[in-house]
Amino acid sequence: MNRMRRAIVPAGLAAALALCGCGVKGPPLPPEQARPERITSLRALADKDGIRLTWLRPGSYAGGKEMRDLAGFSVMRAQGGAPMTSVAELPITDRERFQKMDRFEWVDSATVIGTTYRYQIISMTDDGYRSDPSNEVAFARVAPAAPPNPENFALPAPSPLP
Repeated sequence: MNRMRRAIVPAGLAAALALCGCGVKGPPLPPEQARPERITSLRALADKDGIRLTWLRPGSYAGGKEMRDLAGFSVMRAQGGAPMTSVAELPITDRERFQKMDRFEWVDSATVIGTTYRYQIISMTDDGYRSDPSNEVAFARVAPAAPPNPENFALPAPSPLP
């Protein structure tokens, strides 16, 4: 009897290990669903050093499942009717943090005052899947406002309290 029990325990252990599998949680996603969702929150703002782009982190794949392997972004830029070209590759730096960044920004300092630029962002996963391009924004870089001149600056007149 004792001999039979020894044979059953290893067989039961082997069955339990076989059921654990290799860690795959479900069937693999088809490529069109494994890419990050398209960013729709891209905005452009004036910045003293150029044009500031801001966007929100994509949270899921195009297929709707939660994304955990966001690797970075590609910033695309064009002038006039020219095609978009990549001007920056931005890696994700918060991968090991408990709290992930929800909002990203980047300043394009290689711009000329008075010129209009168009931008899009493409997000990428560790496996090299790329999202569709984000919404497109166009922005003309403008000269920053001049600082107040101390020679002709006047303090506002105080007003009495009610």
